[in-house]
Amino acid sequence: MNGQDMVNHFQHLKHEKHEIKTSVHESRCPYCSVQCTMNVHIEKEQHHQAKYIIEGNKADPVTEGRLCVKGLTAHQPAIDERRVKKPLVRLENGLEPIEWGHAYTEIAAKIKMIQQKYGDDAMGCYGSGALTNEKTYLFGKFARLALHTPFIDYNGRYCMSAAAAGSIQAFGVDRGMPFPLEDVPFADVIILAGTNLAECQPTIMQYFRKMKQNGGKIIVIDPRETATCSLADMHLQVRPGYDAALVNGMLKVLLNEGYMNREFVEQRTIGFEELKQHLEHVSLREVEQLTNVSLEQIRAAARLFGGASNAMVLTARGVEQHASGVQNVRNFINLVLLTGKIGRQGSGYGAITGQANGQGGREHGQKADQLPGYRLIENPEHRAHVANVWGVDPTYLPGKGVSAYELFEKIDRGEIKGLIVLASNPVVSSPNSHLIERALRKLELLVCIDLYENETSEAAHYLLPGSSHMEDTGTMTQLEGRVVLRRAMKKLPGKAKMDGTILCELAEHLGAGKWFQYTSNEEVFNELRRATAGGIADYAGISYERLEKGEALFWPCPSEDHPGTPRLFETSFWHADGKARFGVVEHQSPKENREMRYPYLLTTGRVLQHYNAGVLTRMSSELNARVPEPLLEIHPDAASEIGLLNGGYANVQSRRGSIVLKVKLSKKIRSDTVFVGFHWGSEKCINRLTNPMLDPTCRMPEFKACAVRITPAKGVR
Repeated sequence: MNGQDMVNHFQHLKHEKHEIKTSVHESRCPYCSVQCTMNVHIEKEQHHQAKYIIEGNKADPVTEGRLCVKGLTAHQPAIDERRVKKPLVRLENGLEPIEWGHAYTEIAAKIKMIQQKYGDDAMGCYGSGALTNEKTYLFGKFARLALHTPFIDYNGRYCMSAAAAGSIQAFGVDRGMPFPLEDVPFADVIILAGTNLAECQPTIMQYFRKMKQNGGKIIVIDPRETATCSLADMHLQVRPGYDAALVNGMLKVLLNEGYMNREFVEQRTIGFEELKQHLEHVSLREVEQLTNVSLEQIRAAARLFGGASNAMVLTARGVEQHASGVQNVRNFINLVLLTGKIGRQGSGYGAITGQANGQGGREHGQKADQLPGYRLIENPEHRAHVANVWGVDPTYLPGKGVSAYELFEKIDRGEIKGLIVLASNPVVSSPNSHLIERALRKLELLVCIDLYENETSEAAHYLLPGSSHMEDTGTMTQLEGRVVLRRAMKKLPGKAKMDGTILCELAEHLGAGKWFQYTSNEEVFNELRRATAGGIADYAGISYERLEKGEALFWPCPSEDHPGTPRLFETSFWHADGKARFGVVEHQSPKENREMRYPYLLTTGRVLQHYNAGVLTRMSSELNARVPEPLLEIHPDAASEIGLLNGGYANVQSRRGSIVLKVKLSKKIRSDTVFVGFHWGSEKCINRLTNPMLDPTCRMPEFKACAVRITPAKGVR
């Protein structure tokens, strides 16, 4: 090779080395209910690992290109080398690789053995509010047809069940926000109760800022001064668990001072006289004492809300995650009904859905008592409709099962022997999680379908590698009831499979394959459309084609020429008579109150940098570096009495257990209350302490208020 040839050769190598191929794909964040769209730039350079660059998609009609820190790092868990990439079986030395065919054969054989020995009801399923509508639908169908068990529930029970039940009782329907976000700037006053939007759904804060720019006022009801309070004109720092009492006080002021919309109440509601009689016995002084919110503030908040032309009430988990969660929701709904502020632009009640598909996740069959389209499994007409779509006799479908926590209690009692967990980590997300850990160890068969090993899969007999949001096409229903389509943009790693494929192939090995013959997720969705037709959550008119064209489709959408329904309740509610129901709500204290041995109330919640059980966000080095562990947020006065220092460690103990946490002093929390994020497992799992007492209607546990004792942790650095 002469000199010029060498020069040409090295120039070619240099050019080849630095040749970068870039592709751009549209995706959606897998985390919260806003479902922000993003553009994913993938840069591939020869012999180098692909580089991912994330930017918001400005064409997104909801977020207009905004992303939070979780969205900007959402790709990281999908491409992380620590993902489970092949089926695993637990042997003497731990989880070991197994071929798919062998895994299916063994799992199916064990399921059949369990059901032959103990009955069909000995198998259970546990799902997630982050699944696509297609997976949600398939999982519910899998439980009822492939396993023929009534026992299926999901982590959304811990998220939206109180708001769902309260809305159904009051309105006859549950759609978290029965109006689009674009209505928010038209409100004159908004009550944000138990919701920290600035950290949990930060990309929609723009709507509330616009509302403020238009002269609107915001009332925040929360035991903590959260980041959302930066927009607040009033902050009512209520004691945890006393929301209903506070609202009773506001209702009494509204009624006594003439803020009732009599025409609306008489024409469009039922139950006002009962509410009126109840409020006559409410003492405002007693409300002040119970809530620790001054009478002056109670009156001011009621007058501000009552005097507004248009006003909204938005609640979230702070109101709902109580053993009285449904009643709490009903009382906040009473506010909008009494004043007639509902069913028009700028007015209404809404519950801020938490998980990615928290809305769709509760519509299509994962809940213990439901079939697709928000149909009820024990309603003969509903059963007949879905059975016809599935090609089975209605009598073949099992009855309703039990709620999430009760499912694990059944396992603990030995009544359920096998469980399939799809993309969920109940050991971290359930209350009294010691019981969950103990129960899972008793199972004869635990199958987890997930991206990573986690606290729940520590007890799994089989861990099957599933699909991430970047690999699986499907629809989601975000917090407004808007259905959106998310296309796959990368191949599955290793031997991982689509979650839906795993369910269908396992059904085949169980002898139920005839009901699970699909060639695409679109085909699953089209069956879902037929199953929901005529139901409350009617998707019949929503198609992949319409969604890809960019149509904004809110359910109900009963036909392909229907535009969808962005705003509900404009002319009537969904009860047969078209009228909404008031609810008489007696004050209920938390099931555990402060007392000498346990003098503080613990409340839990999300932090900006992490999501739910943390399986994905804890895999992000960027997010984990920002918040690597849960912190005990405590008022300096309380810390001083206990002898705690900022950055030191405290032992936090409830009647169910104790954990050690790092201390964060904050004047933004009540001195009788402490706060801890719930995204961590093992020895940092705050849900080892929380109270499993359940709401009698929706079976929501009381996450938001449990009595604790706090002492300095000795010997911890």
